[in-house]
Amino acid sequence: MAFWLMKSEPNVWSWDQQVKKGTESWTGVRNYQAANNMKAMAIGDQAFFYHSNIGKEIVGIVKISKLYYPDPTDETGKFGMVDVTAVNPLKRPVTLADIKNTPALKNMALLKQSRLSVSAVTPAEWDIILSLSQTPR
Repeated sequence: MAFWLMKSEPNVWSWDQQVKKGTESWTGVRNYQAANNMKAMAIGDQAFFYHSNIGKEIVGIVKISKLYYPDPTDETGKFGMVDVTAVNPLKRPVTLADIKNTPALKNMALLKQSRLSVSAVTPAEWDIILSLSQTPR
């Protein structure tokens, strides 16, 4: 299983909306590297749900429930999407400041490629963030 981080602006699509909906398509990605990351996802992979711009914190975990397929919101036909299903909220949100202040996370893609909306998370980073959030694995 691989791990990921997926960003959403909470005023556009929030964790609460994701939980209420259960499973939803992750539309609107228009960056080739982020799209390639979604193409690499497998059913059952897990991703942190990150509130970007407002809040700047990891708030929950989703799992990949449908593989990459065309995104109907992309008029160019170049980009696709995956479906994600809410798994559980983090016991305690992990803020961007928490991540920046954790030396073992200094190479995390969230920090190195801050504008990337879908990024890989290493197993070690995943475990550290779960620990910071006081959420059991």
